[in-house]
Order: sequence, then structure tokens, then C-alpha cells
Amino acid sequence: MELRMDGRAALITGGSMGLGKAMAKRFAECGADIAIVARRQEQLDGAKAEIEAYAPGRKVVALACDVRDAGQVKATFDAATGALGKIDILVNNAGTSQTGKFDDITDEVWQADFDLKLFAAIRLIRLALPGMRERQWGRIINVLNVGAKAPGGGSAPTSVTRAAGMAMTKALSFEGAPHNVLVNALCTGYIDSDQWARRHANEAPDMPYPEFIANFAKKMAVPMGRLGKSEEFANMAAFLASDAGSYITGTAINVDGGRSPVV
Repeated sequence: MELRMDGRAALITGGSMGLGKAMAKRFAECGADIAIVARRQEQLDGAKAEIEAYAPGRKVVALACDVRDAGQVKATFDAATGALGKIDILVNNAGTSQTGKFDDITDEVWQADFDLKLFAAIRLIRLALPGMRERQWGRIINVLNVGAKAPGGGSAPTSVTRAAGMAMTKALSFEGAPHNVLVNALCTGYIDSDQWARRHANEAPDMPYPEFIANFAKKMAVPMGRLGKSEEFANMAAFLASDAGSYITGTAINVDGGRSPVV
């Protein structure tokens, strides 16, 4: 099945590396024009060049923004729509995996996590939704992790903010469905991306990288016996963002190699 997004325009936060960049490349390959958003312009410029080389002919704009800041979010959305004409597909991918012992998590850490993972998505959806409703076509994908469904000890605040994102996904799907605006979440497991390269450099620089991630997958009992690939994650996102996923909304799909105990 060939996935196509010809004539569509997508905005992807956290788009300069990892899963965000993989989704941007896949969407562009499927025919979409792309706005990638992240904090560091230098990384964005590198990702933009990579996406353009991967999918020649597609329009790619790279916009520096701290999505925790409401004013920057509005200015960035306006810049993206000015460059691309519209936003049909919104992927809320910005975030970190902030965790700690519950007693040690301060109000400031809680608030920062909600600002980054929940309020940034809320503000962007609020900006994108009216145009999607007017055109009677839209796709919103919220990137979460499997901790949203099955949080473990020491997983706050990220599991809590991700669970809030999953509830928002479901609630919004009811409002979007009559207008063909489909809202879904993708819950990541362990996916091989830039963060794992950094972890390898910090924890075991003398160990070959394939051995490092293979050992981790074994340690964490991933049923498929390996970490996922960012391209595999991007394929699922592309399915949901295209017309191929036209009857799927209000779901939270695990992309985790079977590790989550919750479907």
C-alpha cells in the first residue's frame, strides 16, 4: 500500500532529530510539505537540508521555537501557515522523559513538564483546528509513550503528563470526527534514535553501538528482542496522517515491540 499526502502540509514539533525528523522525512516522501519546529536553529537547518535531499521538490521550512512559550507558539504557527498556506497535519512530538522520585519532584518541575508536553499541544491544536474544520480534513497526532497507559514507579512527571495527553486525544476525537478531523496518539516504547546515541556515548562509549542497544533490549525484556527503528514509528504516523487511516480516530496505538502490558 502506497501512502500519499499530496497537497497536504504538516507541522511537526520536535522535528529536528529523532522521531520528529523521521516523521518529517516520511511525510515529505509521501508528498507533504513540511514545517519542522524545535528550539535550536542550527539543528533545524541540518534537518531541513536532510529532508530536502531525501524528498526533492517538497517545501520544507525550519522554525525555531520554544513551545513552552505561548507567544512563540502563535508566532511560529503563523509563520508556518504563511510559508505553507495551511496546516492539514499537526504532530505534537516535542518532549522529554523527565522522571524522578515522587517526593523530589518540585512544583516547578511539574509545571515545566505540563508546559512542554500538554499545554504546547493544546495551544497548537487550538490554532490548527479551525482551519481543519473549515476544510473538513485534518489529522492530529500526539506522540506519547507507553507509560501513559501503564506507568511504573518513579515514572512521574512524564507518565502523568503523557496520560493527560492521551485523555485529551480521546476527548478531542469526539469533537473532530464530525468534521473529518481525526485525532490519535502514538505511544512509543524503546525506539533507536538520537537519544540512544547520546546515552551510548555517556554510558558505554567503548562498546559497539549495536551491542549496546541489543543488551538494553534484552535487559528490558522487549518481546521482539530489539529496539524499534525511527522509520518504523514514522511509517505508523504516515498511515494515520494519510487517507489510508481515514476511519481511525480516538486511539492510542502502542509502537513498542510488544513491551507494554496494556493494549
